[in-house]
Amino acid sequence: MKYHLPMRLMAASGVLLALVACGVNPVTKVREFQFVSQDKEVQIGQQNYAPARQSQGGDYVLDSELTRYVQQVGQKLAAVSDRPDLPYEFVVLNDSVPNAWAMPGGKIAFNRGLLYELHSEAELAAVLAHEIVHAAARHGAKSMERGIFMQGAMIAVGLAAKDSNYANLVVGGAQLGGQLVTSKYGRDAESESDTYGMKYMKLAGYDPAAAVSLQQTFVRLSQGKRQDWISGLFASHPPSQARVEENQKTLVELGAGGFVGEQEYKQQTAKLMATREAYKAYDEAKVALQKGDTSTAKQLAQKAIGIEPREARFQELLGDTALTQKNTKDALAYYDKAIQLQPDYFKPYVQSGIALFNDGKQALAELLLKKANNLLPTAPGYALLGQIAEGQGQTDLALQHYQLAASSNSEIGKDSAARAMRIDLPRNPARYLPSGPISDNRGIVYAAVQNNSSVTVGRVQVRMLQYDRGMVMNQTRSLLITGGIAPGQRGMVATGFRIADQRALQNFKVIVEGAELGQ
Repeated sequence: MKYHLPMRLMAASGVLLALVACGVNPVTKVREFQFVSQDKEVQIGQQNYAPARQSQGGDYVLDSELTRYVQQVGQKLAAVSDRPDLPYEFVVLNDSVPNAWAMPGGKIAFNRGLLYELHSEAELAAVLAHEIVHAAARHGAKSMERGIFMQGAMIAVGLAAKDSNYANLVVGGAQLGGQLVTSKYGRDAESESDTYGMKYMKLAGYDPAAAVSLQQTFVRLSQGKRQDWISGLFASHPPSQARVEENQKTLVELGAGGFVGEQEYKQQTAKLMATREAYKAYDEAKVALQKGDTSTAKQLAQKAIGIEPREARFQELLGDTALTQKNTKDALAYYDKAIQLQPDYFKPYVQSGIALFNDGKQALAELLLKKANNLLPTAPGYALLGQIAEGQGQTDLALQHYQLAASSNSEIGKDSAARAMRIDLPRNPARYLPSGPISDNRGIVYAAVQNNSSVTVGRVQVRMLQYDRGMVMNQTRSLLITGGIAPGQRGMVATGFRIADQRALQNFKVIVEGAELGQ
C-alpha cells in the first residue's frame, strides 16, 4: 500500500510590538539595545520577588534585627549606586545554602547560609554591592532580552513527603521568578559587578579590600568543592583567580581604607550564630529523610527544636517525617504548629493538603491547597485540586488545574498532562489526532488518523472532503475508525473515493469530528 500525507503550509504574519530602543547603560555608560524599560524591570521584580522567596526557603523571620541590619547596609550602598531611584528591597532567606541573588528592579535576597561564612560588615557590603550592580546595570533585564533563561528547569519528583524540593515544582507565572534566580550571568556581567561593586563600597565608606579578601576566600572554598557552595553562590557567581587579580587592580585604583566592622557584624549576627547547630541538625535531618531514615530524621529535628523552638521549618520537618510514616494525625498536628509559627509560608499548607487528600478529607484539603497556591503555585497543589474538581464533576475547572500542573517537567506534571488529555481529547480530538488522506495501489482513498496522544483512542469519527478549485465538491458521511489506536500508531477507514493519480490526494481533506478514549 502506498500512502501520502499532504503537507499544508500555513502562512503566518505578525506585527512587531516591541520597538528596538537604543539606550545608555546606567552603570557602564555604554550604548546598548534595550527592549525592557525601567518600568517593566520594576514590574517584573515586584511580581516575582515574593514567589521566588517562597521557593528559596521563605523569609528568615526569627531575627528581625538581623534583617534590618542587612537592609541598612544594602540601602546605604543603593543610595550611592548609579540607579538610586530603583525601589530596592533586601531580605534574608531561611536557606542554609550560601547564596545571594538579585532580580530586575533592585529586589535582592541574601541566604542565611551565606551570613555564616562572612566575618565583617565590609564583606557583607561586598556581596550586597555586587548584587546591587547586577540590578543597576540591567544584567537581569539583558538576560531576558537575550532570551537565555532556563526553560523547564525542573526535575522529576513525586508526591512523597520526603521529597521537599518544591523549588522544582513551581508552575504558572511564578516559574519566571525561579528562572530569574537561577540564571547565570556572563563573565562580563560578573566583572562589571565586581568592579562597580567595589566603587559603591568606597563611596559608601566601606573598605573595598574586603571584596578582594572575600574573592580569595571563595576561590579556596571552590577548590574544596563543598556541595552547598557549588549549588549556591558558585553556581551563578563562579569564583576564579582571574577575578581576584582584577579586584586587586581595582583596589589599587580606588585605594584601600574605610569601614570594616568586624565587631559590628559579630554583634548583629550573634543570635544567628548561636542557632547554627540547630540548622545543621535540620539539614542533616532532611538528608536522612530523603534516604528514608525516619528515625534519624525525627531525632535530629527534635534536637534542632531543642536549640531553637521558634523555628517553623523544624516542626514542618517532623510533619514530613510523620507523613512518610503514613501517620496523618501527627503530620497534621506538626504542620499546624508550623503554620502558627510562620503563617505566610506555603509548604505546610500544601503538605497538609496532601495529607488530608490521602485521608479522604477533600473539602479540607481543597482549602489548604488553595491557600498554598496563593503563596506559591506548585504542581502538587494544582494536581490535587484538579482531582478534587474532577471528582465533583467540574471538568472545566479540573482541566485548568491539570494544565497548570502539567507545566512542571516532573512525574506529577506528566500525570497531570495525561489527566488533562483524557478530559480534553474527546472535546478537541483534532488537537491530538492529526489526519490526512492516503491511497493504496488500487487508488482507493482512506482517511488516516495518527494518534499523537499518550492514551489509546477508541472509536474515531471522521469525514472526508473533496475540493475542486478551493470549493467543496463532495464529502462523505461520518465514518468510524474502530478497533482502537494505540499511542504513536495510525488508524484508517476507506472513504469510497478512488483516484487514478497520487497527485489528486491534494484535493482531499480529512476532518476529525470526534473520538472516544480507549479502554
